[in-house]
Amino acid sequence: MVKRMKVAQGILNSLKEDSPVREIRIGVFWTGVWSKRCGIALTLQPGHEHLPAIRKAGNLKEKTALELANLWDSDLITERSVAVAAINSLIEPAEEPLMDLDAGEILLERGAGKRIALVGHFPFVSQLKEVASELWVLELNPQPGDLPASAAPQIIPQAEILAITGSALINGTIDQLLELASPKSFVIVMGPSAPLSRVWFDFGVDVVSSSLVIDPPRVLECLSQGGNLHQMVPFGIRKVSLIKK
Repeated sequence: MVKRMKVAQGILNSLKEDSPVREIRIGVFWTGVWSKRCGIALTLQPGHEHLPAIRKAGNLKEKTALELANLWDSDLITERSVAVAAINSLIEPAEEPLMDLDAGEILLERGAGKRIALVGHFPFVSQLKEVASELWVLELNPQPGDLPASAAPQIIPQAEILAITGSALINGTIDQLLELASPKSFVIVMGPSAPLSRVWFDFGVDVVSSSLVIDPPRVLECLSQGGNLHQMVPFGIRKVSLIKK
């Protein structure tokens, strides 16, 4: 079992109702749970093929979405991907003032001339380098020019803007990353794994940039055939942001 995370528990506690599970798909890149809505999360996999990825594989639809969501602190990382997708399937964002902006747009606007720490190597890294006064990219699997994730305690407190991948909710690092942020920094949690919940604002987050699945059958079909996010978007993904007032 992973260390219990304050953010994850807070989001789970905020869920108001349960729902039966209509469909579950675990793709190469993304995991989808369709219950009240359709939620997706990054698929994180165990490091050894002989270890189980999902204990109840073949029987997950017997559980409710909330029961799946309670796997968020499982010792199996793929079960945690299912849990976050299930949380996303239960959050109803229709009442929230969502804006049709993605994280890249916000960072390019807010990051001009600023020191930016980016947790996760996103496609817009090269664009951010052109506008930021300094850009640090922290990665568990660093690409050329990236810093190892272990450098976070030295880098994050220096950042004027901190952008964290939503998959940090799955791998159990989200709390410590947020605690490293300067009180004056502008903080974004981004990516489809990030639940569109106001609970983030209680932990110093200013913007949650995530995705809504607007055509569950088509998105789940693409996902289950190994589709990445770029491939899923035309099938029914809407990129949105929830911004703290």
